[in-house]
Amino acid sequence: MSTPQVLYEKNGPSAIITFNRPEARNAMTWEMYDALVASCDRAEQDDAVRIVVLRGAGGKAFVAGTDIGQFEAFRSGEEGGEDGIAYERRIDSVVDRLERLAKPTVAAVDGAATGGGLALAIACDLRVATDRTRFGIPIARTLGNCLSGANHARLLDLIGPARTKDLLFTGRLLDAAEAKAVGLVNRVVAPSVLDAAVADYVDTIAANAPLTIRASKEMIRRIQEHRRIESSLGRDLIVSCYGSADFREGIAAFLGKRPPRWSGF
Repeated sequence: MSTPQVLYEKNGPSAIITFNRPEARNAMTWEMYDALVASCDRAEQDDAVRIVVLRGAGGKAFVAGTDIGQFEAFRSGEEGGEDGIAYERRIDSVVDRLERLAKPTVAAVDGAATGGGLALAIACDLRVATDRTRFGIPIARTLGNCLSGANHARLLDLIGPARTKDLLFTGRLLDAAEAKAVGLVNRVVAPSVLDAAVADYVDTIAANAPLTIRASKEMIRRIQEHRRIESSLGRDLIVSCYGSADFREGIAAFLGKRPPRWSGF
């Protein structure tokens, strides 16, 4: 029997969700996204769970994005654009479920949190990272696709427009110190004390009034959601990327372990 790629366990007042595909740097498959939603539902329904912790197995990555091999099934041209819309809508539904979880969420980040992995991390309420962690969305130099409006908005809420543009335009990765300086991370610790730092958050939050925490979390989420654009307003931008020859080239280059040759079409 194969080991589940998403693990769920309880430890005192916390539920721990572990992305368990270390051989692929915990890159997310469709099944893993579905399992994350199921884990959120499970934690939501358990009154004994006060806090949910997300982490990646293996020490090299929290989550290194979506498994790129799954994009090979995307079609070309206009149909590929529709595949991109469906993909971003699916990712949005998963990230939104995580963000709407009524209990506080902590991302314990050790290693890479890139692409979809960063989207999952910033949908959590708090982020504790090790000093060897790297954060980024390097799609401008890898796949040539486009984030949804909701994921753009989450980045804007955390780090502002100038830093969001810097991150997306350059495709560079932030080290943990810079991530903390710009507000992306709450705490940075050595790998050896990550568990203790997360446990400190868990114990502190679990000792406080749960209704106040739930109300505060939901109030902040509603305010942020109120400021966000309708997802349909970015549809043409997503189609223009996912339906492009550049996106097909990005997939081929990534899987072929070579630099992409961008054409702008």
